[in-house]
Amino acid sequence: MKDFIYYAPTEVVFGKSAEEHVAYMVKKYGGTKVLIHYGGQSAIRSGLLEKICTILSNDGIEYVKLGGVVPNPRLSLVHEGIAYCIKEGVNFVLAVGGGSVIDSGKAIAMGVANPDVEVWDYYLDKAKLTKALPVASVLTIPAAGSEMSFASVITNEDGDVKLGFHSDLIRPKFAIMNPERTFTLPPYQTAAGVTDMMMHTMERYFTKDDDMDLTTDLAEAVLRRMKTAVFDVLKNPEDYRQRAQIMWGGSIAHWGLTGCGVCEDWATHQLEHELSGMFDVTHGAGLAAVWPSWARYVMHENLSRFVRFAVNVMDVPNDFSDPEGTALKGIEAIERFYHAIGMPINIKELIGRDITDAEIKEMARKCSRNYTTTCGVLKVLEAKDMEAIYNMARG
Repeated sequence: MKDFIYYAPTEVVFGKSAEEHVAYMVKKYGGTKVLIHYGGQSAIRSGLLEKICTILSNDGIEYVKLGGVVPNPRLSLVHEGIAYCIKEGVNFVLAVGGGSVIDSGKAIAMGVANPDVEVWDYYLDKAKLTKALPVASVLTIPAAGSEMSFASVITNEDGDVKLGFHSDLIRPKFAIMNPERTFTLPPYQTAAGVTDMMMHTMERYFTKDDDMDLTTDLAEAVLRRMKTAVFDVLKNPEDYRQRAQIMWGGSIAHWGLTGCGVCEDWATHQLEHELSGMFDVTHGAGLAAVWPSWARYVMHENLSRFVRFAVNVMDVPNDFSDPEGTALKGIEAIERFYHAIGMPINIKELIGRDITDAEIKEMARKCSRNYTTTCGVLKVLEAKDMEAIYNMARG
Protein backbone atom coordinates (compact mmCIF):
# COMPACT_ATOMS: atom_id res chain seq x y z
CA MET A 1 0.00 0.00 0.00
CA LYS A 2 1.31 3.44 -1.00
CA ASP A 3 1.39 6.41 1.36
CA PHE A 4 -1.19 9.02 0.41
CA ILE A 5 -2.74 12.37 1.31
CA TYR A 6 -6.51 12.51 0.93
CA TYR A 7 -8.08 15.93 0.41
CA ALA A 8 -11.74 16.42 -0.59
CA PRO A 9 -12.80 19.90 0.57
CA THR A 10 -15.82 20.45 -1.70
CA GLU A 11 -19.09 20.99 0.17
CA VAL A 12 -21.97 19.08 -1.42
CA VAL A 13 -25.63 20.09 -1.38
CA PHE A 14 -27.54 17.08 -2.75
CA GLY A 15 -31.23 16.53 -3.39
CA LYS A 16 -34.46 17.74 -4.96
CA SER A 17 -34.22 21.31 -3.61
CA ALA A 18 -30.46 21.63 -3.82
CA GLU A 19 -30.34 24.72 -6.09
CA GLU A 20 -32.38 26.70 -3.55
CA HIS A 21 -29.17 26.95 -1.49
CA VAL A 22 -27.05 28.58 -4.21
CA ALA A 23 -27.11 32.16 -2.88
CA TYR A 24 -26.29 31.07 0.66
CA MET A 25 -23.40 28.99 -0.59
CA VAL A 26 -21.98 31.74 -2.81
CA LYS A 27 -22.02 34.17 0.11
CA LYS A 28 -20.51 31.57 2.41
CA TYR A 29 -17.47 31.33 0.16
CA GLY A 30 -17.05 35.07 -0.39
CA GLY A 31 -18.80 35.67 -3.70
CA THR A 32 -20.18 39.17 -4.25
CA LYS A 33 -20.16 39.38 -8.06
CA VAL A 34 -20.54 36.08 -9.87
CA LEU A 35 -19.86 34.83 -13.37
CA ILE A 36 -22.60 32.34 -14.23
CA HIS A 37 -20.91 30.12 -16.81
CA TYR A 38 -22.97 27.69 -18.87
CA GLY A 39 -23.14 25.78 -22.13
CA GLY A 40 -25.91 25.93 -24.74
CA GLN A 41 -29.67 26.28 -24.77
CA SER A 42 -30.54 23.39 -22.45
CA ALA A 43 -29.79 25.40 -19.31
CA ILE A 44 -32.09 28.13 -20.63
CA ARG A 45 -34.89 25.84 -21.85
CA SER A 46 -34.99 23.92 -18.58
CA GLY A 47 -35.50 27.11 -16.59
CA LEU A 48 -32.53 26.34 -14.36
CA LEU A 49 -30.47 29.32 -15.49
CA GLU A 50 -33.32 31.74 -14.84
CA LYS A 51 -33.94 30.16 -11.45
CA ILE A 52 -30.28 30.54 -10.44
CA CYS A 53 -30.28 34.18 -11.58
CA THR A 54 -33.47 34.90 -9.63
CA ILE A 55 -32.18 33.30 -6.44
CA LEU A 56 -28.94 35.28 -6.61
CA SER A 57 -30.76 38.55 -7.37
CA ASN A 58 -33.23 38.05 -4.53
CA ASP A 59 -30.29 37.70 -2.14
CA GLY A 60 -28.55 40.82 -3.43
CA ILE A 61 -25.75 39.02 -5.30
CA GLU A 62 -24.65 40.62 -8.57
CA TYR A 63 -23.91 38.41 -11.54
CA VAL A 64 -22.97 38.38 -15.21
CA LYS A 65 -23.46 35.48 -17.62
CA LEU A 66 -21.30 33.77 -20.22
CA GLY A 67 -22.58 30.81 -22.23
CA GLY A 68 -21.25 28.96 -25.22
CA VAL A 69 -19.24 26.14 -23.63
CA VAL A 70 -19.11 23.08 -25.91
CA PRO A 71 -17.95 19.52 -25.24
CA ASN A 72 -14.15 19.48 -25.14
CA PRO A 73 -14.21 23.13 -23.92
CA ARG A 74 -12.24 25.62 -25.97
CA LEU A 75 -9.39 27.86 -24.95
CA SER A 76 -10.82 30.75 -26.99
CA LEU A 77 -13.91 30.92 -24.76
CA VAL A 78 -11.67 30.74 -21.69
CA HIS A 79 -9.78 33.79 -22.96
CA GLU A 80 -13.07 35.58 -23.60
CA GLY A 81 -14.28 34.73 -20.11
CA ILE A 82 -11.08 35.95 -18.46
CA ALA A 83 -11.29 39.34 -20.20
CA TYR A 84 -15.00 39.65 -19.43
CA CYS A 85 -14.59 38.83 -15.72
CA ILE A 86 -11.71 41.27 -15.30
CA LYS A 87 -13.75 44.00 -16.98
CA GLU A 88 -16.81 43.29 -14.81
CA GLY A 89 -14.98 42.85 -11.51
CA VAL A 90 -16.10 39.26 -11.00
CA ASN A 91 -14.77 37.53 -7.87
CA PHE A 92 -16.54 34.15 -8.04
CA VAL A 93 -17.17 31.63 -10.85
CA LEU A 94 -20.35 29.53 -10.78
CA ALA A 95 -20.48 26.83 -13.46
CA VAL A 96 -23.99 25.62 -14.33
CA GLY A 97 -23.68 22.45 -16.38
CA GLY A 98 -21.44 19.40 -16.71
CA GLY A 99 -17.74 18.73 -16.75
CA SER A 100 -16.97 20.86 -19.80
CA VAL A 101 -18.59 23.92 -18.24
CA ILE A 102 -16.89 23.32 -14.89
CA ASP A 103 -13.48 22.78 -16.51
CA SER A 104 -13.90 25.99 -18.52
CA GLY A 105 -14.94 27.82 -15.35
CA LYS A 106 -11.86 26.57 -13.54
CA ALA A 107 -9.62 27.84 -16.33
CA ILE A 108 -11.33 31.25 -16.22
CA ALA A 109 -10.88 31.36 -12.44
CA MET A 110 -7.16 30.73 -12.93
CA GLY A 111 -6.78 33.38 -15.59
CA VAL A 112 -8.69 36.13 -13.79
CA ALA A 113 -6.58 35.73 -10.67
CA ASN A 114 -3.37 35.82 -12.73
CA PRO A 115 -3.95 38.34 -15.54
CA ASP A 116 -0.26 38.60 -16.42
CA VAL A 117 0.07 34.87 -17.15
CA GLU A 118 -1.17 33.14 -20.30
CA VAL A 119 -3.59 30.58 -18.87
CA TRP A 120 -2.56 27.92 -21.42
CA ASP A 121 0.92 27.97 -19.89
CA TYR A 122 -0.48 26.22 -16.83
CA TYR A 123 -1.66 23.35 -19.03
CA LEU A 124 1.73 23.26 -20.76
CA ASP A 125 3.43 23.14 -17.34
CA LYS A 126 5.26 26.37 -18.16
CA ALA A 127 3.78 28.32 -15.22
CA LYS A 128 3.00 27.49 -11.59
CA LEU A 129 -0.47 28.33 -10.28
CA THR A 130 -0.38 30.17 -6.94
CA LYS A 131 -3.93 31.56 -6.75
CA ALA A 132 -7.34 31.31 -8.40
CA LEU A 133 -10.80 32.76 -7.96
CA PRO A 134 -13.18 30.52 -6.00
CA VAL A 135 -15.21 28.30 -8.31
CA ALA A 136 -18.31 26.21 -7.68
CA SER A 137 -20.89 24.28 -9.68
CA VAL A 138 -24.54 23.51 -10.16
CA LEU A 139 -24.20 20.09 -11.76
CA THR A 140 -26.54 19.05 -14.58
CA ILE A 141 -24.54 16.36 -16.39
CA PRO A 142 -22.93 13.72 -14.14
CA ALA A 143 -19.90 12.30 -15.89
CA ALA A 144 -16.54 14.02 -15.53
CA GLY A 145 -16.53 14.40 -11.73
CA SER A 146 -15.11 17.90 -12.19
CA GLU A 147 -17.57 19.19 -9.59
CA MET A 148 -15.30 17.83 -6.84
CA SER A 149 -11.96 17.22 -8.54
CA PHE A 150 -8.75 19.22 -8.82
CA ALA A 151 -8.63 18.77 -12.61
CA SER A 152 -9.46 20.87 -15.65
CA VAL A 153 -9.14 19.73 -19.28
CA ILE A 154 -9.16 22.30 -22.09
CA THR A 155 -8.82 22.04 -25.88
CA ASN A 156 -6.64 24.55 -27.70
CA GLU A 157 -8.07 24.95 -31.20
CA ASP A 158 -4.60 25.89 -32.44
CA GLY A 159 -3.42 22.38 -33.30
CA ASP A 160 -6.41 20.58 -31.73
CA VAL A 161 -4.41 19.94 -28.56
CA LYS A 162 -6.33 18.75 -25.49
CA LEU A 163 -4.49 18.98 -22.17
CA GLY A 164 -5.28 18.57 -18.51
CA PHE A 165 -4.15 20.60 -15.50
CA HIS A 166 -4.34 19.69 -11.81
CA SER A 167 -4.24 21.87 -8.71
CA ASP A 168 -6.03 21.89 -5.38
CA LEU A 169 -6.47 25.64 -5.90
CA ILE A 170 -9.21 24.93 -8.46
CA ARG A 171 -11.16 22.39 -6.45
CA PRO A 172 -14.76 23.70 -6.35
CA LYS A 173 -15.85 25.26 -3.07
CA PHE A 174 -19.25 23.63 -3.34
CA ALA A 175 -21.27 21.44 -5.67
CA ILE A 176 -25.05 21.63 -5.94
CA MET A 177 -26.54 18.35 -7.18
CA ASN A 178 -30.22 17.80 -7.92
CA PRO A 179 -30.77 14.47 -9.72
CA GLU A 180 -34.06 15.79 -11.14
CA ARG A 181 -32.01 18.09 -13.34
CA THR A 182 -30.69 15.03 -15.21
CA PHE A 183 -34.09 13.58 -16.20
CA THR A 184 -33.96 15.13 -19.69
CA LEU A 185 -30.43 14.03 -20.58
CA PRO A 186 -30.40 12.20 -23.93
CA PRO A 187 -29.66 8.46 -23.67
CA TYR A 188 -26.31 8.80 -25.46
CA GLN A 189 -25.16 11.51 -23.05
CA THR A 190 -26.32 9.47 -20.08
CA ALA A 191 -24.43 6.40 -21.30
CA ALA A 192 -21.29 8.36 -22.17
CA GLY A 193 -21.36 9.98 -18.74
CA VAL A 194 -21.56 6.64 -16.96
CA THR A 195 -18.74 5.32 -19.14
CA ASP A 196 -16.60 8.29 -18.15
CA MET A 197 -17.22 7.90 -14.41
CA MET A 198 -16.58 4.16 -14.58
CA MET A 199 -13.32 4.85 -16.40
CA HIS A 200 -12.29 7.32 -13.69
CA THR A 201 -12.54 4.39 -11.29
CA MET A 202 -10.91 1.90 -13.67
CA GLU A 203 -7.90 4.18 -14.22
CA ARG A 204 -7.26 3.80 -10.50
CA TYR A 205 -8.30 0.16 -10.25
CA PHE A 206 -5.94 -1.29 -12.87
CA THR A 207 -2.67 -0.95 -11.04
CA LYS A 208 0.22 -3.08 -9.88
CA ASP A 209 -0.72 -2.34 -6.27
CA ASP A 210 -2.75 -5.29 -4.97
CA ASP A 211 -2.54 -4.68 -1.22
CA MET A 212 -5.06 -1.86 -0.67
CA ASP A 213 -8.06 -4.14 -0.47
CA LEU A 214 -10.55 -1.61 0.91
CA THR A 215 -9.86 0.83 -1.92
CA THR A 216 -10.29 -2.01 -4.42
CA ASP A 217 -13.55 -3.08 -2.77
CA LEU A 218 -14.88 0.50 -2.98
CA ALA A 219 -13.89 0.74 -6.64
CA GLU A 220 -15.67 -2.50 -7.49
CA ALA A 221 -18.81 -1.35 -5.66
CA VAL A 222 -18.88 1.88 -7.68
CA LEU A 223 -18.40 0.00 -10.95
CA ARG A 224 -21.12 -2.55 -10.19
CA ARG A 225 -23.60 0.12 -9.10
CA MET A 226 -23.05 2.30 -12.17
CA LYS A 227 -23.35 -0.73 -14.44
CA THR A 228 -26.77 -1.51 -12.96
CA ALA A 229 -28.06 2.04 -12.66
CA VAL A 230 -27.42 3.03 -16.27
CA PHE A 231 -29.79 0.35 -17.61
CA ASP A 232 -32.53 1.49 -15.23
CA VAL A 233 -32.34 5.14 -16.28
CA LEU A 234 -32.11 4.27 -19.98
CA LYS A 235 -35.42 2.42 -19.52
CA ASN A 236 -36.95 5.09 -17.27
CA PRO A 237 -35.23 8.50 -17.55
CA GLU A 238 -37.17 9.88 -14.57
CA ASP A 239 -36.08 7.15 -12.14
CA TYR A 240 -34.96 9.49 -9.36
CA ARG A 241 -33.39 6.76 -7.26
CA GLN A 242 -31.09 5.56 -10.02
CA ARG A 243 -30.38 9.06 -11.35
CA ALA A 244 -29.22 9.87 -7.81
CA GLN A 245 -26.91 6.83 -7.79
CA ILE A 246 -25.36 8.02 -11.04
CA MET A 247 -25.00 11.64 -9.96
CA TRP A 248 -23.30 10.68 -6.70
CA GLY A 249 -21.30 7.95 -8.42
CA GLY A 250 -19.73 10.45 -10.80
CA SER A 251 -18.42 12.46 -7.87
CA ILE A 252 -17.18 9.45 -5.91
CA ALA A 253 -15.37 8.18 -9.00
CA HIS A 254 -13.19 11.26 -9.37
CA TRP A 255 -12.59 12.90 -5.99
CA GLY A 256 -9.78 10.47 -5.22
CA LEU A 257 -11.43 7.99 -2.86
CA THR A 258 -11.11 5.03 -5.22
CA GLY A 259 -7.39 5.70 -5.70
CA CYS A 260 -6.19 5.98 -2.10
CA GLY A 261 -3.07 3.88 -1.53
CA VAL A 262 -2.43 2.94 -5.16
CA CYS A 263 -0.51 4.30 -8.15
CA GLU A 264 -3.07 5.51 -10.70
CA ASP A 265 -2.64 4.83 -14.41
CA TRP A 266 -4.55 7.34 -16.64
CA ALA A 267 -3.13 6.04 -19.92
CA THR A 268 -6.60 5.50 -21.40
CA HIS A 269 -7.55 9.09 -20.69
CA GLN A 270 -4.40 10.40 -22.30
CA LEU A 271 -4.91 8.21 -25.34
CA GLU A 272 -8.52 9.38 -25.60
CA HIS A 273 -7.63 13.06 -25.30
CA GLU A 274 -6.01 12.78 -28.71
CA LEU A 275 -9.15 11.21 -30.17
CA SER A 276 -11.43 13.96 -28.89
CA GLY A 277 -8.83 16.60 -29.72
CA MET A 278 -8.57 15.43 -33.34
CA PHE A 279 -12.17 14.35 -34.00
CA ASP A 280 -14.14 16.35 -31.36
CA VAL A 281 -15.94 13.23 -30.14
CA THR A 282 -17.74 12.74 -26.84
CA HIS A 283 -15.14 11.96 -24.19
CA GLY A 284 -16.94 8.99 -22.61
CA ALA A 285 -17.51 7.39 -26.01
CA GLY A 286 -13.84 7.87 -26.88
CA LEU A 287 -12.83 6.11 -23.68
CA ALA A 288 -15.05 3.15 -24.55
CA ALA A 289 -13.48 2.98 -28.02
CA VAL A 290 -9.89 2.76 -26.78
CA TRP A 291 -10.05 0.94 -23.41
CA PRO A 292 -10.55 -2.65 -24.66
CA SER A 293 -7.45 -2.38 -26.86
CA TRP A 294 -5.42 -0.84 -24.04
CA ALA A 295 -6.58 -3.65 -21.75
CA ARG A 296 -5.54 -6.40 -24.12
CA TYR A 297 -2.18 -4.70 -24.66
CA VAL A 298 -1.30 -4.37 -20.95
CA MET A 299 -3.21 -7.10 -19.12
CA HIS A 300 -0.19 -9.35 -18.54
CA GLU A 301 1.36 -6.62 -16.38
CA ASN A 302 -1.09 -7.67 -13.66
CA LEU A 303 -3.19 -10.53 -14.98
CA SER A 304 -4.75 -11.28 -11.58
CA ARG A 305 -6.24 -7.77 -11.47
CA PHE A 306 -7.96 -8.32 -14.83
CA VAL A 307 -9.23 -11.67 -13.59
CA ARG A 308 -10.61 -10.01 -10.47
CA PHE A 309 -12.33 -7.36 -12.60
CA ALA A 310 -13.85 -10.01 -14.84
CA VAL A 311 -15.23 -11.99 -11.90
CA ASN A 312 -16.18 -9.29 -9.39
CA VAL A 313 -17.39 -6.56 -11.76
CA MET A 314 -18.40 -8.25 -15.02
CA ASP A 315 -19.79 -11.49 -13.49
CA VAL A 316 -17.55 -13.80 -15.52
CA PRO A 317 -17.12 -17.32 -14.01
CA ASN A 318 -13.55 -17.80 -12.82
CA ASP A 319 -11.78 -20.52 -14.78
CA PHE A 320 -8.94 -21.14 -12.34
CA SER A 321 -7.13 -23.29 -14.92
CA ASP A 322 -7.07 -20.44 -17.47
CA PRO A 323 -6.60 -16.99 -15.90
CA GLU A 324 -5.78 -15.40 -19.26
CA GLY A 325 -9.02 -16.73 -20.69
CA THR A 326 -10.97 -15.36 -17.74
CA ALA A 327 -9.32 -11.96 -18.13
CA LEU A 328 -10.12 -11.85 -21.85
CA LYS A 329 -13.74 -12.80 -21.17
CA GLY A 330 -13.92 -9.84 -18.78
CA ILE A 331 -12.76 -7.49 -21.54
CA GLU A 332 -15.26 -9.04 -23.94
CA ALA A 333 -17.98 -8.61 -21.31
CA ILE A 334 -17.38 -4.88 -20.99
CA GLU A 335 -17.42 -4.59 -24.78
CA ARG A 336 -20.90 -6.16 -24.71
CA PHE A 337 -21.87 -3.75 -21.94
CA TYR A 338 -20.68 -0.76 -23.98
CA HIS A 339 -22.68 -1.91 -27.01
CA ALA A 340 -25.74 -2.53 -24.83
CA ILE A 341 -25.75 1.10 -23.67
CA GLY A 342 -24.96 2.50 -27.11
CA MET A 343 -21.22 3.08 -26.78
CA PRO A 344 -18.57 2.20 -29.40
CA ILE A 345 -15.80 -0.33 -28.80
CA ASN A 346 -13.36 0.84 -31.46
CA ILE A 347 -12.36 3.96 -33.37
CA LYS A 348 -14.28 3.09 -36.54
CA GLU A 349 -17.51 2.88 -34.57
CA LEU A 350 -16.61 6.12 -32.79
CA ILE A 351 -15.87 8.35 -35.80
CA GLY A 352 -17.89 6.53 -38.45
CA ARG A 353 -15.02 5.72 -40.80
CA ASP A 354 -11.62 4.04 -40.97
CA ILE A 355 -8.86 6.00 -39.30
CA THR A 356 -5.74 6.55 -41.40
CA ASP A 357 -2.17 5.58 -40.61
CA ALA A 358 -1.20 9.25 -40.69
CA GLU A 359 -3.88 10.12 -38.13
CA ILE A 360 -2.70 7.36 -35.82
CA LYS A 361 0.90 8.54 -36.05
CA GLU A 362 -0.20 12.11 -35.36
CA MET A 363 -2.15 11.08 -32.26
CA ALA A 364 0.81 9.08 -30.95
CA ARG A 365 3.07 12.07 -31.56
CA LYS A 366 0.77 14.41 -29.64
CA CYS A 367 0.12 11.92 -26.84
CA SER A 368 3.88 11.55 -26.33
CA ARG A 369 4.44 15.32 -26.58
CA ASN A 370 6.59 14.98 -29.68
CA TYR A 371 8.10 11.71 -28.45
CA THR A 372 9.39 13.25 -25.21
CA THR A 373 7.05 11.71 -22.60
CA THR A 374 5.41 8.43 -21.68
CA CYS A 375 2.00 7.72 -20.18
CA GLY A 376 0.59 5.07 -17.91
CA VAL A 377 1.76 3.27 -14.78
CA LEU A 378 0.53 -0.32 -15.06
CA LYS A 379 2.56 -0.46 -18.27
CA VAL A 380 4.58 2.61 -19.15
CA LEU A 381 3.65 3.45 -22.73
CA GLU A 382 6.11 4.98 -25.14
CA ALA A 383 5.06 6.45 -28.49
CA LYS A 384 5.43 3.07 -30.22
CA ASP A 385 3.09 1.51 -27.63
CA MET A 386 0.54 4.30 -28.08
CA GLU A 387 0.63 3.76 -31.83
CA ALA A 388 0.20 0.02 -31.35
CA ILE A 389 -2.88 0.51 -29.15
CA TYR A 390 -4.45 2.96 -31.60
CA ASN A 391 -3.86 0.38 -34.34
CA MET A 392 -5.50 -2.34 -32.26
CA ALA A 393 -8.47 -0.04 -31.71
CA ARG A 394 -9.04 0.67 -35.42
CA GLY A 395 -12.06 -1.61 -35.67
